[in-house]
Order: sequence, then C-alpha cells, then structure tokens
Amino acid sequence: MASLVGSQVWVAYNAAQATRSVRTLCLDAMAFAGPGNGRRAIDLGCGAGKETLALLDDGWRVHAVDSLPDTRERLLAIRPAAMDRRLSIEVSPFEAIRGLPAADLIFASYSLPFIRPEDFGRVWRMLLESLRPSGVIAVNLFGDRDSWADVPEWNFHTPADARALFEDLEILKFEVFDDDGQSFRGLKHWHIFDVIARRP
Repeated sequence: MASLVGSQVWVAYNAAQATRSVRTLCLDAMAFAGPGNGRRAIDLGCGAGKETLALLDDGWRVHAVDSLPDTRERLLAIRPAAMDRRLSIEVSPFEAIRGLPAADLIFASYSLPFIRPEDFGRVWRMLLESLRPSGVIAVNLFGDRDSWADVPEWNFHTPADARALFEDLEILKFEVFDDDGQSFRGLKHWHIFDVIARRP
C-alpha cells in the first residue's frame, strides 16, 4: 500500500482529476465563509488545482500547497494571468512546513490522511493557528474502519477522535461516509469524515 503515495501515482491521479467538478466540500466551505473579497484561503494539497481555481474565481487570495515538484507549473497553466497577484504557491511536504499565512478559509481535501501519524498533531495545530477568528476550515479525515487503516504511514481517526480535533471550533458540518466505493486504484471500503468548522 505504501506505493500508493509515490510521486508517479499522484501525478497520474492529478491528471485524472482534470475533468471532475469542484468538490462539494469546497463549495460548502465557500458558502459558509462568504465571498472572498480579497481575503486569504489556503488549499492544502491543491493537487489538480480545481479548488484553487474555484477559490480564485470567488475573489480569494489563495496560498496553494502541494508536495509534487510540478505543482507550480500545473497551477500556472490553468489560472488566468490576471489572477497572478492573488495566487501564492508553496511546494513542500506538509511535514516540512513550519508556518502558514493567516487565513479566513482553510481547505484540505484528501490530503491530511496521508501525513505520518507522528507528524499529524503538529500539522493540525499549525492549521488551527493559521485560522483567523470567524475563519472556516474544511477537511476530509479517514476513519478507523477504512480498508486502508492498516497502512502505518497514514493517519486514521475514530468518530470521537475526529470530533475532538474541533473541540474549540463550531462544527458546521460533520458527515460520515462508511461504505464500499471506488478509489483511484479500484474498489475499497471508504470510511471518511467530511468536516466543516468555524473558529469563534
């Protein structure tokens, strides 16, 4: 299973995302956060750039983060040049990031589960420290019944543990998907928490 996170797998995955719609979790987070109006959003694990572009279109300044070496070229190829001043790009593994800009919206779609368990707590605290008052954070987390839960390099949560991460925030949405479905590599059992929360 460790091969699932190899660079070439993620390159192929991002290429396959080119025609999909913007993720519902991102659209819901944008609705809760309100129009961008020049405020800053962080797209952690920006991948194919679908959500980065949607945020830019909605008037956000976006700090897009991903570990793949071609991230900058990929994002600059899909964004209108007029958006350049509102887009900053950081190419780095999440574990190596030591600080993020203050933000009113943080979006992390299918990226946090692939952080090593020993690093997850620090990265999570960093995200919360970056979230401004009244800011919105939207994330996917993997549950402990996911069929990948035996991969020691990734992190998984019980429902109670997932909720505890947001104990100082107002939970706006907490949805659980616990069923079989397709992944990029074939059929699997998904156990996912889709969470949106707001800092008071």
